Amino acid sequence: MALRNIVKEGDEILTKRAKEVTGVNDRIRQLLDDMIETMRENDGIGLAAPQVGVLRRVFVVELEDKIYELINPEIVKTEGTQTVEEGCLSVPDYVGTVERPAYIKMKGLDRNGNEIEVEGTELLAVALSHEYDHLEGILFVDKALEIKDIDEIENDGDTDEQ
Repeated sequence: MALRNIVKEGDEILTKRAKEVTGVNDRIRQLLDDMIETMRENDGIGLAAPQVGVLRRVFVVELEDKIYELINPEIVKTEGTQTVEEGCLSVPDYVGTVERPAYIKMKGLDRNGNEIEVEGTELLAVALSHEYDHLEGILFVDKALEIKDIDEIENDGDTDEQ
């Protein structure tokens, strides 16, 4: 495993739609491992391949000691909405109020190329939706109803880095 540099807002790779993974191989598994290590090192809960400079449809999310790895994810279903304050490792020092699905169901491939489905509510739904947006070239600041400089916010513990 290796730490990768996180691409920051302003880099055009973050505005491009990521390309499908044509075959799950050792290179993709290494990417997943590197992304998990990089996400953890930066205290994130999710990371998409474009955020480490790789324009492929791959992301990872880790919540409550469970790792979700999705390759070529597709949204199958969403229900309801929730308005949350979120941040992003690619947009440091800012948080934004974003409307996300209250429930999301996705399908994709796991690290072995097997089809999987992932369902989530609350923070997991937010994280899955947030990382999926990265694969579409969308940052949370593009959707935010309000954006705040993190230095202006009282430290109330409601912000989640993704």
